[in-house]
Amino acid sequence: MSTGHGERRRSLFRGRGRDGQLVDQHTSDLRRDHAAVGRVTIAEAPDREPVELFGTLRAVTLQPRGGAPALQAELSDGTGVLTLIWLGRRSIRGIAAGRSISVSGRAGVQDGVRVMFNPRYELRP
Repeated sequence: MSTGHGERRRSLFRGRGRDGQLVDQHTSDLRRDHAAVGRVTIAEAPDREPVELFGTLRAVTLQPRGGAPALQAELSDGTGVLTLIWLGRRSIRGIAAGRSISVSGRAGVQDGVRVMFNPRYELRP
């Protein structure tokens, strides 16, 4: 886990394609998987409505909010990114970059960023 203070974050699954373009194979795989089973994607998720989403955690950081700890994670499903925020938590066992997870809650927008506070979650293999 990182503190997020001035650190650069990189995607875990990037590589170069045959034409030299930066290719994110994991993102392509996630898009294909969501289309195949008809899941709601991050890009399609309505604001302030209950929703269940599935994806991979790209980064996990500790970002204090108002003097209280808050664990923050970026969830990606290939169509977009949703920031998950667990207030009052410094860590959660199993929540780590690269982990597949399903979350449920209400997505919204805060300071131009899609967020979900204190989501229910299920770790996936």
